[in-house]
Amino acid sequence: MHDRQPKRFETVPSATGGIARLAYARARDAGIELEPLLKQAGLTLQQIEDAGTRFAVRSQITFLDLVARALKDEFLGFHLASDFDLRTIGWLHYVIASSDVLGDAIRRVVRYSAIANEGVSLRCVDDADIAIILTYVGVPRHSDRHQIEFWITALVRECRELTGRRVQPSRVRLTHHRNEDSSEFNAFLGTDVEFGAEVDEFTFSGMIKHLAVVTADPYLNQLLIAYCEEALSRRERSHGTLRRSVENAIAPLLPHGKARLGDIARRLGMSQRTLARRLAAEGLSFSSLLEELRVDLAMRHIADSTLSISQIAWLLGYQEVSAFTHAFKRWTGQTPREMRSS
Repeated sequence: MHDRQPKRFETVPSATGGIARLAYARARDAGIELEPLLKQAGLTLQQIEDAGTRFAVRSQITFLDLVARALKDEFLGFHLASDFDLRTIGWLHYVIASSDVLGDAIRRVVRYSAIANEGVSLRCVDDADIAIILTYVGVPRHSDRHQIEFWITALVRECRELTGRRVQPSRVRLTHHRNEDSSEFNAFLGTDVEFGAEVDEFTFSGMIKHLAVVTADPYLNQLLIAYCEEALSRRERSHGTLRRSVENAIAPLLPHGKARLGDIARRLGMSQRTLARRLAAEGLSFSSLLEELRVDLAMRHIADSTLSISQIAWLLGYQEVSAFTHAFKRWTGQTPREMRSS
């Protein structure tokens, strides 16, 4: 099978690790043996216990996935975010809780979230409605479900607590796929989540921008903004590699048959020739990168017993199950069914 580990140096986006620590506590209380899970995620007990220690975003994503499997909780991120004390978010909670109106609070989440988690870039589109678009930076997007569902749940909870109203998004689109019953998640948000979308985005009605924040404190807010601006300027922003950017652009387009070089180049804001040249400079070709991503996704999907082989073939962009089976046997020496049964 292909060696899918990049052979180049890559920047390693880090996070404060708050979500992983919540997952650790949930699993510990359930009596789960955690040392093997920490080891698999590349984490140590010392990192978990020291709240001031940052660690790799990818390690957090891996750990959440492992804990979710151990707890048999397919919506671990959502459940963690549903009942934790929002104050444990720290300075980010207080900078938005002291804002004057909800629109300002949301814009400050977008601006300062990178200090807490370098692996995701947030962009705010403030037109008639207000939308937040998330882009993964230096981290493979297809590896995550729980972290992004945690963020969305936590932000909606923040909006409700700050205003004393049941604020709910008008639309939520997520690029990862789900076969499980998501009715509980949908009921909390107040809208049906569109899984398997081409972009990670959630949108609120423009009317919420002017809702007053009940805990507004202009003096505290001014102090916190000054602190955040200083922290933002000190922290070097990780832009990741072109490889990760291309992978994250390909993954949501695979099932729609749009994962072609020209389509990806347009999404990345460059010409097809420029993208091919820049990939070649990193020792890559678009076709080899596409195949390596399919291998990685295939192995993740095979482990998900809720997905049929035909569904996996579709998710990977194959029109025929036989084409997927042939490719999978070439990659692994086994058919998808043989791999799943073993």
